[in-house]
Amino acid sequence: MKLTRSGIDTVKGPGDWFTGDVYLDAVAAPAPGRVQANLVHFTPGARTAWHTHPLGQTIYVTEGSGLCQRRGGPVEVIRPGDRVFFDPEEDHWHGAAPNRFMVHLALNEVDDDHVAVIWGEHVTEDEYAAAPAAG
Repeated sequence: MKLTRSGIDTVKGPGDWFTGDVYLDAVAAPAPGRVQANLVHFTPGARTAWHTHPLGQTIYVTEGSGLCQRRGGPVEVIRPGDRVFFDPEEDHWHGAAPNRFMVHLALNEVDDDHVAVIWGEHVTEDEYAAAPAAG
């Protein structure tokens, strides 16, 4: 057993990756394992840019109300307890509803041949506005 005491500071998500204010808490780092996990805190209206994961991604919503979309699909409302798996290379985004905070656990696999994420362009205001009411 290995107990690691909390000592890693919360970091603000980079503007290249996110629209709005997003904060990241590292949960697990890849080496020597293959799992990378972060608790991601989105302020109302904050969201990721479009992105893909070479080995896929699972998000598990822990608090609030959020939105997610795969390229070409409808915007989906996500709530605590919901799990979303994005297939490898599936272009997608996720974030908070316009009027709610949202927190999710993001789980990614990485290895020597695959990075965790490949970032794309920001989600436009029109794309984000196409979301149903998240309440």
